[in-house]
Formats: sequence, C-alpha cells, structure tokens
Amino acid sequence: MTMKQIERIKQMELRMERAATAVMELSAALDKYETAQEDIKVLSDYYGSKAWKQDFADEEEGKLPADLKRGMLSEDGIWNLLEDVRELNSRIGF
Repeated sequence: MTMKQIERIKQMELRMERAATAVMELSAALDKYETAQEDIKVLSDYYGSKAWKQDFADEEEGKLPADLKRGMLSEDGIWNLLEDVRELNSRIGF
C-alpha cells in the first residue's frame, strides 16, 4: 500500500459521498416536484381563465382585502412560474 493509493481511495470515497448526497437530494426534490404537478396544472388552467381575469380586475379595482395574499394575480409571477416549469420539464425530460 502506497501513499498514492491511500490518497486515491480517500478521493474516491469523497466523490462517492458527494454523489450519493446529490442523488438522494435530487430524488427527494423530484418526489416533491411530482407531487406539485396537480398544483401546477390547476394554476396553468386558472391563469388566463375568466375566473383569473375577474380576480385580476377586482385586484386592480381594490376590491380584495388588503391582507389577502395574491401573488398569483401578478401577471409576471404566475407566468414566470409556468415558464420555469416548462424549462425544468425540458431539462429533466418530463
């Protein structure tokens, strides 16, 4: 056994640990993403629908409660999310 061999084994062990961690984290993230597909479909159907347009108009007219979270009524917010979904799906072959 040489020092070069020991160093090689240490380096390979480190690479294996990093790769195993990355695989585990990506697998968990993909599980979460797959679970979110129903939410993404519902948001996609909602965006540009009559209901969304009415909600958007009511927001513009100040008819909604001030403390109501409504990020999805931002045209850029929901569009950017759906565009990110398209790009991600392309990357992962979804």
